[in-house]
Amino acid sequence: MRLILLGPPGAGKGTQAQRLVEQHGIVQLSTGDMLRAAVKAGTAVGLRAKDIMARGELVPDSIVVAIVADRISEPDARKGFILDGFPRTVPQAVALDKMLKAKGLKLDGVIELRVDGGILHNRIANRVRETAARGMPLRADDDPDVLKRRIGAYKEQTAPLVDYYRWQGTLKSIDGMQPIDKVAAAIHRALTEPAPAKKESIPVTAVAPIAEAPVKRPLAPKTPAPAKKLAAAARTTSKPKAGKKKSSAAKGKKPASGAKAAAKGGRQKPPARSKSVKRKSKR
Repeated sequence: MRLILLGPPGAGKGTQAQRLVEQHGIVQLSTGDMLRAAVKAGTAVGLRAKDIMARGELVPDSIVVAIVADRISEPDARKGFILDGFPRTVPQAVALDKMLKAKGLKLDGVIELRVDGGILHNRIANRVRETAARGMPLRADDDPDVLKRRIGAYKEQTAPLVDYYRWQGTLKSIDGMQPIDKVAAAIHRALTEPAPAKKESIPVTAVAPIAEAPVKRPLAPKTPAPAKKLAAAARTTSKPKAGKKKSSAAKGKKPASGAKAAAKGGRQKPPARSKSVKRKSKR
């Protein structure tokens, strides 16, 4: 069984991780412990991490993932493991997925312990007062101010992992404000009972376009033969006849003389009187 525990500081991840180790015979892996072990063993990746830490720089994700890859290949991790404190960011989660896929492995679940930040802060404050009253030394993470800063860092960097693993379908969210035994029982049920199938929405950009089938237009009903003839006859009568003779004016011919025009129209003009007749009358 390969698991990841998510939750802010003080959520009880360490307590639940120990119970899972005992129940399933798997190992708990902390990135801090793995880094120190790799440096101590003098592995190639450990030496690279040692140089980077000596300069006061953060170890890059590629080296952390390489150290995790080496650690889960050891014999005691063959039955499974719990990653505590890694991944912390979405890019680390993506790199982890790629590494596991290259090894032919996958995660069996991501356990998120949900807690109320205000109640958690009050718990730590009460624990500090009780520890001080007993005269016992305080734990490094029992400072309320330190806890507040760590919770703020968790919300900013690690909380987006919840959405990432929920989208993958591996997230199992547990109410971490319950008593320890009830939290452990809820984790056991989440890991053993099959989760109801959920249909994840697929981004539109990821769906291949579906080719539309050609639309078949209905054929026009066949017209009977007699109707076809009638329609053809109607079209020929409505159109002007081709070859109609143009007017004489359009052809550029001279207009007919007055006598001819009058004869055509059925009317005759009186003959013109000569100039000599006009002169005799004046006399």
